[in-house]
Amino acid sequence: MRKNENDFLRKAKKNKNDEFYTQYSDIERELQHYTKHFKDKVVFCNCDDPTISNFYKYFANNFKKLGLKKLISACYIEQSLDLFSLANGTKSNGYYYEYTGKESEKIIPSIEDVCYFNSDGDFRSEESLNLLKEADIIVTNPPFSLFRDFLSIVMDNKKEFLIIANINAITYKETFSWIEKNKIWLGINMGRGISGFIVPDHYELYGTETKINEKGERIISPNNCLWLTNLDNDKRHEDIPLVKEYKGNEDKYPDYDNYEGININKTADIPRDYKKAMGVPITFLHKFNPEQFEILGFRKGNDGKDLSVNGKTPYFRILIKNKRLV
Repeated sequence: MRKNENDFLRKAKKNKNDEFYTQYSDIERELQHYTKHFKDKVVFCNCDDPTISNFYKYFANNFKKLGLKKLISACYIEQSLDLFSLANGTKSNGYYYEYTGKESEKIIPSIEDVCYFNSDGDFRSEESLNLLKEADIIVTNPPFSLFRDFLSIVMDNKKEFLIIANINAITYKETFSWIEKNKIWLGINMGRGISGFIVPDHYELYGTETKINEKGERIISPNNCLWLTNLDNDKRHEDIPLVKEYKGNEDKYPDYDNYEGININKTADIPRDYKKAMGVPITFLHKFNPEQFEILGFRKGNDGKDLSVNGKTPYFRILIKNKRLV
């Protein structure tokens, strides 16, 4: 991950700049792998303005093709208490829209068609949670500054989901615990497989890659995001092809100082003949097949300290074991 991308996301999180709008093409590219999951289901996009969200547009446009039962989209609006808003009776409440595929309903609503919450529409609000309880599958791009709260709510309510996250989210203690227990996993696209996010004109970019699309929208491409889900897909059942060997190349696979296992810097370097524990980069999870490998732990050695090699600590490592070798 490049330094300017790290700086960009750190500053954005610190300043609570969460206005990342997912491009339709990226949604379409990922969702095509999960069509079998949506028949007769209620989908809730709980961080999405139904009048402009590409998540909402995707599901509305494909409502009949997917066989959806209902689509709900809701958004947060920051509460305004300034004198101008009060004098003009401007609504600052969040709002939502429900679409069931009837001919009398608008596929893409205007602001006049939405229903207003009594509050700001935060995904943690009671009103939004009531909509979530009605839903079967949650699909959205949640605010990355509130990612822990968001995922906890989804998991506590035992909902299926498909969401976008920063790659570092999988290093969070709670997130990794669910990954380790095979309750959640990575989706299909990751990194440059997510082409970029639409951001407002006022957004400070901190040197991240930018471009202007055909609609005149500003696109930022941090190239370090992924899809996280508990919806099954075919890719997670494909074995990682292993072509390297440990025997005869022991010098290329250093032992950890504080754990009985070897360090591996690239997923492509995983040896096909090593039976014991191996520490691999977190990007391994993008190719992880739970039928091929077992996850043993994360980051820490037997002494409770970070894994180290010759006194130096590599970036986050996931400890795995090849289940095909006994």
